[in-house]
Amino acid sequence: MAHLPEWATIPWIQRMSELQPEMFRKFVEFEEAVYRPGRLSRKFKELMAVGITHVTQCEACMEYHTRMAKREGASDEEIVEAVFVAMELRAGAALGHHRASARAMAQREPRRDKRTNGRAGSASERGRAP
Repeated sequence: MAHLPEWATIPWIQRMSELQPEMFRKFVEFEEAVYRPGRLSRKFKELMAVGITHVTQCEACMEYHTRMAKREGASDEEIVEAVFVAMELRAGAALGHHRASARAMAQREPRRDKRTNGRAGSASERGRAP
């Protein structure tokens, strides 16, 4: 590795690299490959990272990728738009998860009778005298 990314200079991260140098080197190489411009520009990838880090809730990652996006020429408006995309997806996931609640709501269950303390049916229907 010719150089380390700026995040790799944090002391506790440096300690990780000392403890597992080969895995750490491979992780840095992976990151470099991911952010290398390809079909997507580095700016676009950094804007994606800004949004994703808001969903994964990594505050240090939010700051880092926002700085990287700005270095790649992203405007504040583009960065905030990426955050709104992340917000919508997070909220949309809650909507998608409602499917489980909708299934449960659609199931027919015996109606609870308030007179019998929530048990189905009346005492006479259960074979007992009132």
